[in-house]
Amino acid sequence: MAGFPAVRPRRLRRTPALRRLVAETRLHPADLVLPVFVREGVREPVPVSSMPGVVQHTLDSLRAAAVEAAEAGVGGIMLFGVPEEKDARGSAGTDPDGILQQGIRAVVEEVGDATVVMSDLCLDEFTDHGHCGLLAPDGSVDNDATLEVYAEMARAQADAGVHVVGPSGMMDGQVGVVRRALDGAGHQDVAVLAYAAKYASGFYGPFREAVQSSLQGDRKTYQQDAANLTESLREVALDVAEGADMVMVKPASAFLDVLRRVADSVDVPVAAYQVSGEYSMVEAAAAHGWIDRDRVVHETLTSIRRAGAQVVLTYWASEVARDLRRA
Repeated sequence: MAGFPAVRPRRLRRTPALRRLVAETRLHPADLVLPVFVREGVREPVPVSSMPGVVQHTLDSLRAAAVEAAEAGVGGIMLFGVPEEKDARGSAGTDPDGILQQGIRAVVEEVGDATVVMSDLCLDEFTDHGHCGLLAPDGSVDNDATLEVYAEMARAQADAGVHVVGPSGMMDGQVGVVRRALDGAGHQDVAVLAYAAKYASGFYGPFREAVQSSLQGDRKTYQQDAANLTESLREVALDVAEGADMVMVKPASAFLDVLRRVADSVDVPVAAYQVSGEYSMVEAAAAHGWIDRDRVVHETLTSIRRAGAQVVLTYWASEVARDLRRA
């Protein structure tokens, strides 16, 4: 029938140039943050078997990874420490010479302000019980006692030169305590990226190998319930009220609806963490030849941006940033 249909949306999909012209969501290297692990007491990088391509770094290889990320235009680098010794209090996390603080200093010395240096502010990597906080005599996580340690950690990380701290333990009041600790120590310019909606998720499995977690049991009493969205919006609002400069949803792909609602509800930048399980599923499927790896990597990151994240933490950050710069 001549003239029918008059409206043909396919016209704008006809060529790569047309699709590029009308793309609604674009990835940029500056949107991406690279999570990295630095391990105490190793002489060579140690591969993480459940995360192909990811390693536990030495201080030297961490420096090299930071330079590579900065040269690729990656927006930031998020550091996690893996200590040799753990105890019930997570003492290595507050030690000025602990491995995480050493890593912060090394990266800041190497790249300066060429990328944003961030650090995870939590106890799970440092405690022998693997929980994100101190334990009460009955074995539960003691929220308020944990906050005192988070304040120490914030000061130690800021003294080491970090640009952004990421309190991730999901303790009530953690953002306010960290903000006051930083301000009281003269670190008013250090920003807080709050892990505001962090879910108790099965997607974290490979990460536990990466940080050599000692966890027995689960974190369901303090991390967010996967069934709930409204509760997460309340958590986000509380963190913003306590002084969070940015907020995060974690994991990303299974919680895109939460991410969209969070992005619509706040006036601070919103981040999302594409966690270890998301990464490893794609790598495993690609290794079997079941998916086109590069296409799926870019699709997953684009979906996270489309859902409302301005900042995306991903283990593919440096690789994707290089791809984008070549495109």
